[in-house]
Amino acid sequence: MEVAQTVATRATCPRASVGAVLVRQHRILTTGYNGAPRNVAHCSEIGCEIVGGHCLRATHAESNAIVQGALHGVQLEGATAYCTHQPCINCAKLLISAGIVAIVYRDSYSDPFAERLLNEAGVKFAKYETANP
Repeated sequence: MEVAQTVATRATCPRASVGAVLVRQHRILTTGYNGAPRNVAHCSEIGCEIVGGHCLRATHAESNAIVQGALHGVQLEGATAYCTHQPCINCAKLLISAGIVAIVYRDSYSDPFAERLLNEAGVKFAKYETANP
């Protein structure tokens, strides 16, 4: 989770700094943060495009982590996603389709339909709980 938090510092959409790390067998496969697609100006450069309370310019961290796998030929099936925020419905669908088997998130983003799809697909998901000394 600490790696996801560090990756989130690279986010270029000022609305939220979100990071995602995809891991299999204790090895980092890919990382992603929320920011504009390749060759498109970032929100931090020209501002956000907000429609319906969401920024249209930024690609979500989970989606970017999946794209990194596709670009570099990294198979993601069987991986666990560590995310600073609970995935939205669109990212949940992509994670399911990519073969992610578990999702651990730090901050809640309640989306009952995303949770329903994750359950239906058999993807384990849980809120990250830090140990209190």
